[in-house]
Amino acid sequence: MSNALNIVYAGTPEFAATALAALLETEHHIIAVYTQPDRPAGRGRKLKASPVKGLALQHGIEVRQPESLKGAEAQQALAALQPDVMIVAAYGLLLPAEVLAIPRLGCLNIHASLLPRWRGAAPIQRAILEGDRETGITIMQMDEGLDTGDMLYKLATPIEEGDTAQRLQDRLAGLGARAIVEALAGLQAGSLTPETQDDGLSCYAKKLYKDEAKIVWGQPASRIARQVAAFNPWPVAQTRAGEMVLRIWEAEVLEGNSATTPGSVVSETKAGIDVACGEGVLRILRLQLPGGKPLSAVEFLNGRSLAGATLGG
Repeated sequence: MSNALNIVYAGTPEFAATALAALLETEHHIIAVYTQPDRPAGRGRKLKASPVKGLALQHGIEVRQPESLKGAEAQQALAALQPDVMIVAAYGLLLPAEVLAIPRLGCLNIHASLLPRWRGAAPIQRAILEGDRETGITIMQMDEGLDTGDMLYKLATPIEEGDTAQRLQDRLAGLGARAIVEALAGLQAGSLTPETQDDGLSCYAKKLYKDEAKIVWGQPASRIARQVAAFNPWPVAQTRAGEMVLRIWEAEVLEGNSATTPGSVVSETKAGIDVACGEGVLRILRLQLPGGKPLSAVEFLNGRSLAGATLGG
C-alpha cells in the first residue's frame, strides 16, 4: 500500500525550485503548484515566469498564480484539491488562517535559518551580516505568526569564510531539499516531535534595502567584509570614488591597522586594493564600475588607479 502524500507546493525562486525538484523524485504526488504571478524582468521588461513555475510546467503540473490567498474564491479553489499537506518555500504570500487549516496535515515551511534565530524575509543575509558561525534549514509547522510555528526538523551547516549570500543560499537550497524529503518521511512514520520556539532567542531578519549597501568606512573592516558578502548578489555593497560609484563584490580583511583616514586607499597591488577602515584594513578583490561588469582588482587597475583617493562620502 502506497504512503504517497498529495502535496500542494507553494514557492517562487530558485531556492524553492530545488526542493520541488527533490520532491518530484519521491513517491509523493505534487497535485498543484502555487507561485507568484509572472513579473517584468530584464532590459526589455518582459514578463518572466518564476523558477518554480518553469519546473512545474516541465513536469505537467498545474500552476496557480493568485495575487492573494485572502479571498474566499482562492481558498475554495485550494480546498477543492484536498491536499494532505501544503509545503511552502519562499512563496512571497502570507497564508491566512483559513488556508493553514485546509491541508489534512497542515502547512510546512522550508525556512533558511535555524529557528528561532532569524525570522523574516532575509535570514541568509542577516546571518552573514551579524557574523553567525552556523545556519541551516528548519522545517516548521506553519501558524499565523511570522515564522513562529513549531519546529519539526533541522539540518545545520557552518557559515564558511568566503561564503556570500548567493553561495550560502545555494548550499541551503540543497539542504532544504534534503530536509523536506526527510521530514515528510518522519511525518509519515510518526517520528517527528514538534518543538515550541523560544521567542526570546529570535531576531527579525528584515528584508534588504538598497540604502544598506552604502559602505561606511569608519566601521571595522570585519563588519564591512560581512556587508560585502551578505549583499552579494543584491543589493551589492558600494562606495563613492569621486564622482563614480563603485560596487564591491568581494573583499577580505587584512591583519593590522592603518593610521590613515578611514576610506583612504593605502595600497594597490595585484593582490587587491587596500582601504583603511575604522578598525583594520579591507582588501577589495572584485569590484565594478558603473555600466561595466565585475572585474578582479588586477583587471580594474589595468589603466586605472585609486592611489591617494579617499572612498566614501
